Amino acid sequence: MPTQLRASSSLSSVPFSTRSYTHDVFLSFRGEDTRYNFTGHLHRNLVQRGINTFIDDDDLPRGKEISEALLRAIEGSKHSLIVFSKNYASSKWCLDELVHILGCRRSKKQMVWPIFYKVDPSDVRHQTGTFGEALAEHERRFEDDKNKVLRWRAALSEAANLSGWHFPGGHEYEYEFIEKIVEEVSAQVKEPTYLDVAKCPVGIHSRVQGMLEMLDVGGSDVRMVGMWGTGGIGKTTIAKAVYNTIVRKFECHCFLAKVREESEQHGGLVKLQNIILSKILGGQPEVINVDEGINLLRERLRNKRILLILDDVNKSDQLDKLAGAPDWFGRGSRIIITTRDKRLLTVHEVNPIYKARELDHHEGCELFSSNAFKKKRNLDDNEKLLVRTVVEYAQGLPLALEILGSHLYGRPIDDWQAMLDGYKRNLPKDIRDILKVSYDGLEEIVKEVFLDIACFFKGWKVNDVIQILEACDRNNPKLSIKVLEEKALINFDRYGEIWMHDLLEDMGKDIVQQESTEPGERSRLWHHKDVQEVLTENTGTSKTEGIVIKMPTADEICLNPKCFKKMRNLKIFININGWFCGKVDYYQNQLRLLEWRDCSLKFFPRNFNMKNIIQLNMPRSCISRFEVFIYFQDFNLLKSLYLTNFPFDFFFFFGMTEYGKSEILKFEWM
Repeated sequence: MPTQLRASSSLSSVPFSTRSYTHDVFLSFRGEDTRYNFTGHLHRNLVQRGINTFIDDDDLPRGKEISEALLRAIEGSKHSLIVFSKNYASSKWCLDELVHILGCRRSKKQMVWPIFYKVDPSDVRHQTGTFGEALAEHERRFEDDKNKVLRWRAALSEAANLSGWHFPGGHEYEYEFIEKIVEEVSAQVKEPTYLDVAKCPVGIHSRVQGMLEMLDVGGSDVRMVGMWGTGGIGKTTIAKAVYNTIVRKFECHCFLAKVREESEQHGGLVKLQNIILSKILGGQPEVINVDEGINLLRERLRNKRILLILDDVNKSDQLDKLAGAPDWFGRGSRIIITTRDKRLLTVHEVNPIYKARELDHHEGCELFSSNAFKKKRNLDDNEKLLVRTVVEYAQGLPLALEILGSHLYGRPIDDWQAMLDGYKRNLPKDIRDILKVSYDGLEEIVKEVFLDIACFFKGWKVNDVIQILEACDRNNPKLSIKVLEEKALINFDRYGEIWMHDLLEDMGKDIVQQESTEPGERSRLWHHKDVQEVLTENTGTSKTEGIVIKMPTADEICLNPKCFKKMRNLKIFININGWFCGKVDYYQNQLRLLEWRDCSLKFFPRNFNMKNIIQLNMPRSCISRFEVFIYFQDFNLLKSLYLTNFPFDFFFFFGMTEYGKSEILKFEWM
């Protein structure tokens, strides 16, 4: 059986010079023995793997002595493979090559591997058998230059003591022997190109360790590991760092970047399939259609131990076409998939899944400072305070910390707060564009739910939000909320409340602002200036679906008498701290949610029709008369009631009348 010999050195023990080379490998062999069989096949396999291999039939002329061109080829090669065959030693040119190769090994730190093809290594080492016969003949021919023969004998002995491979022949397959040589030569010759990770890789080490625990590199199974998280959280950076850490432990490797972006191009998936094949197998791309690519990947990768990273995957068909199943890959292979969509990993049965986490406060300060102050380390108290302010705003998102740091670098510290306030109103484009990728990939109804949460319902109980959105004619909001969670656009705390990153909230609000330059033409209003303009100047329209009022100061809003008349589709009205003056002549009857804390009204106007409301939240209200409930006669959908400071006898009245048949699920009495 073919065996690999190990002697005084290992394949990785000799460092390479940093000088430039013309070839990766120089092949030394006896042409009459192996040119058209073993060496020819070996050369072809090396070239197919992308290894620049020199072979001496490249039109180099032969003379009485080894040519200068051949000597230069040896000197210009990183490595040499010496194929010792039966008649190798009978060629003085082969022996001269051998002497020069070993000289370069000593002087230039080149690596040399012997291959004993159907010869006994001891015959080469001690010059016995056909090697002994050849050297005896050389001694007769070069009787006047015995030192030449002595150099040849010493070179044969030296080469035979190096690590290499032995193929004794018999019933073993040569192609398997060649594959083994090519795999190991490739691992040594083709030094992996390490990836640039980050200028300031803050917090990377702990996250890489978390991934390594899931990967269990060295295990014999084929493992697909997912990395999931929102855009800008550092998934690609972590994946690059993991790749650099473990790449040398695999026979073949490929970091496939920007899968989402590349696959959207014409013929993108075919291009990506070809990249995988060329990176792992070498040679030129050969896939012409996706289905052919699937078969080629499955057939040619199944016996190889591979590290494959698919970065930024956003559709299931990308995984189906690029990494369909574990049985596509050889034992011990590891496939890492980064995505913003957890559902995609679940459907593809990727397990385990690593959830990328935000930077903590200390890490965030370090990353931001490295971009905002460069090498400056001694910050004054004012600078430290502003750093904390920015880090709190970015909430551990590396992308935001880097971009904000770069935007603020070199600017007067007095301008920082004003710029930051401006960013909260208009998110920097380079941050918005990255975050918006996830939003753009949503179905339209899911987009609407995302915008509802961003503008109104961050921090609300999920079940309450589902009820409200169902009443607002959002189709299956429960599913939409689940999709948003899977795409890392929202999350839930232990109390069942919905939360999203502040920058995602800002992005959602920015999207709504882009609907129109006129606030009244937008679907949702939340900014106090826009709300004040619409309510005082009566500029609302049928496009206005929701309003939340949160004033920065205690200023009164002087309502236009007809401010609600044109807002025929107003379904959500949340007043957190607004104080109103002026009489309103018209109220909309499409409201589903009315939240009005500390309401100063003594009673609701008689023309305030609440037949569509499902949540009426009025804590600490001043209302003392409840005549409004006479308008509930056609109403049977009230889901929650939060009213405080009402007289007890009124509650009794409400509970004992026919209106008590409504499905009131919650009642707050304070």
